[in-house]
Amino acid sequence: MKKKILPYLLLAPMILIMGVLVFYPIITTFAYSLKRWKLTEPGNIHYIGFKNYIDILQSDSFKYSMQNTLFILVFVIVFTTIIGYLVSVYLNLECKCAGMLLAIAILPWALPPFVNGILWKFVFFSGYGFLNKILIGLGLVSKPVQFLGSRWLLLLVVSIVVVWRSVPFMALVCMAGRQSIPDAIYEAAKMDGGTPRKVFWHITMPLMKPFLALGITSTSVTAINVFDEIVALSGYGDLGKNILMESYLTTFSFLNFGKGSAMTYIVLFFALLLGIFYLRNLNKEVDY
Repeated sequence: MKKKILPYLLLAPMILIMGVLVFYPIITTFAYSLKRWKLTEPGNIHYIGFKNYIDILQSDSFKYSMQNTLFILVFVIVFTTIIGYLVSVYLNLECKCAGMLLAIAILPWALPPFVNGILWKFVFFSGYGFLNKILIGLGLVSKPVQFLGSRWLLLLVVSIVVVWRSVPFMALVCMAGRQSIPDAIYEAAKMDGGTPRKVFWHITMPLMKPFLALGITSTSVTAINVFDEIVALSGYGDLGKNILMESYLTTFSFLNFGKGSAMTYIVLFFALLLGIFYLRNLNKEVDY
């Protein structure tokens, strides 16, 4: 009897912590999202069902934020995957400085996102930015380019910063995937006359799909939840806001906890879809 109870007793602290810090906030936030709840009108709190969700999905502000989010998402996924894989190829080479190269490669991943944004702001800043000085010095432009003053240029800069932070993880995942493939498969392919291009498309890529799915899913979640870099580069303005910043501004700037909670659940829904995609691909078995 004691052996049957002991596992539950050992799990009880973790279950309690998860219940208080995870499940209770999730349930409470969903309850808030079904109410009209503004801190500026404390006497007018009542249940309105899914009206907050409907208003958000129909609002121009949400459509604007969603466009920004999708731009960042697509750009980050494409370039992080390509650059991450290329970096993993060099990290996989056997040389004396392999450890140093690996340490340098993961440095952007180790930096806090806000610090990353501040560092890149000195590069793209309009007045004294490092990139503008280079462009003017080379005679490519006659006056500073407003990288942070235009919507699409700002989104491009934000995407570059997120790619810079996401590449190390993607490179590590791709390197682990490449190292998990037995060398005997490549030796057999060479004996059969396989060209490097055919070996890449018919052996390397199929066997690395689960690892790429893991890296792409993690990168996608990072791109959807980008916040610190946008604040560091452009503040809390509307120019580069995504759906996560829309949720933050609705909740803490306009003090609309009902609509802000609904916005949070919309962000959670996107992350959930990516999480399901990640789990499905992670559980796939690859036969050598």
